[in-house]
Amino acid sequence: MGPYRLFTPFRTMTQVTNTVRFVLDGQIVEAQGKRRTTTVLDYLREQLHRTGTKEGCAEGDCGACVVMVGELNAAGTGVDYVATNACIQLLPSLDGKSVKTIESLKKADGTLHPVQAEMIKCHGSQCGFCTPGIVMSLVNLVQVLPMPNRQQITDSLSGNLCRCTGYKPIIESATKACAKPEALKLDDSADVPLLKEIKRASVPTLSLDGDIIVQPVVRTRKGNEFVSPATIAEVADYLIKNPSTTLLAGSTEIGLQVNKQFSRPDHIMYLGNVAELRQVSETASAWRIGAAVSLTQVETLVAQAYPDFTEVLRRFGSPPIRSTATLAGNIANGSPIGDTMPCLMALGASLVLRRGDKTRKVLLDNFYTGMKKNVMQPGEFIEAVELPKPVAGQMFRAHKVSKRFEQDISATCAAISYTLKDGKLSGVKLAYNGLAPSPCRAPKLEAVLEGKLPADVKAADLDAAITASFTARDGLRATWAYRALVARNLALEFIEEQTKEVA
Repeated sequence: MGPYRLFTPFRTMTQVTNTVRFVLDGQIVEAQGKRRTTTVLDYLREQLHRTGTKEGCAEGDCGACVVMVGELNAAGTGVDYVATNACIQLLPSLDGKSVKTIESLKKADGTLHPVQAEMIKCHGSQCGFCTPGIVMSLVNLVQVLPMPNRQQITDSLSGNLCRCTGYKPIIESATKACAKPEALKLDDSADVPLLKEIKRASVPTLSLDGDIIVQPVVRTRKGNEFVSPATIAEVADYLIKNPSTTLLAGSTEIGLQVNKQFSRPDHIMYLGNVAELRQVSETASAWRIGAAVSLTQVETLVAQAYPDFTEVLRRFGSPPIRSTATLAGNIANGSPIGDTMPCLMALGASLVLRRGDKTRKVLLDNFYTGMKKNVMQPGEFIEAVELPKPVAGQMFRAHKVSKRFEQDISATCAAISYTLKDGKLSGVKLAYNGLAPSPCRAPKLEAVLEGKLPADVKAADLDAAITASFTARDGLRATWAYRALVARNLALEFIEEQTKEVA
């Protein structure tokens, strides 16, 4: 017997220790004894010989490795899929889920999926290396949007790099494939009962004394673990006992560390199965966004209230990145050029931090203490992000400046929130990334703006405030002179735009 086993739908299953179980095309795969940091891509290629899925960059940028990862829908009648970069996803995170690869698309009678068929007819494949990932991105799109427009098609391809630059026939093939919407939906009927069979427990395991026992998906002989709890109580309990645990949500950061730095954390906790952390709730004044809510969900949530924030999120990364990356993960990572944080700071967002059964609320403004350092105590984690809803008369603007428009790291991203009282700027909150060791508010620039008529704000005053606020640093993506100029000009543009709208 090899490192995995395939089972027919009619075979009774029993839980196997140290085994990752997922569904692949109407069969249950059991991956036994695999390293906790094995990537989905490596397992598909090296163990299942699904070599249609390619490795291009091993960091989630090129899209050659895109597959579809599915979970039972809320009704338990079908499968909800997300396009996923297999190169940065860790194999144990698949436990209880299903996977579709490029090989999954061909039917038993040899019929190709319409997207595949039209790619051939339209000559959408050139060297062919990137083609499987492109097809999977498009097939994932048409599962939920059978009649996409051109913008939606191109956005779905924003994470697929075609080095042959052949996007015109690719887009044409997607458009033509959608002429037959009835044939676009994948038949996952054989997967549904199997997903129910391998579904992970939704309640914690308790000892005879009533203590929580977090069952590992994978445990090594050295005692290192990959755990996948189902409840927030399990998360809190495990972190008290193992405060150095690496928290895994979208794997868009940890996957890079595994691939590029050969990181092998002792304890890894996957949060994607914790129902409480995947929920969004709201009051009249704010949204409460769970720590495992994806950026795609946040993008939809704020689309009407804060369109500029939505655009920053859309440019944050490709659909496969946004569908797995989380808002709380971006915050906890604490990158100096994290794109969501300036928007959240300008909007007055707070974090709900939890340690054990106790929680506290911290303004995001006060969260960072240095580069990738924050106020969290050992065993503490982000439970939710509280984002205020817009109030009457509130203006919000944000913009990201980068060398490449899509899927690039910021030179700087700026965001501002304010109201106009008698034509004067009031309640100004202005935040940046890329100017300091961590994303931050700019109180000295806010003071220049506060109480002023927009027309009275002088560029020289903003320049002086920038000089007084930040240490000049050249970086790989921009010189300090450029960043400082952009920071000033964005502030001026934000208030100039609003003055025109009000007028």
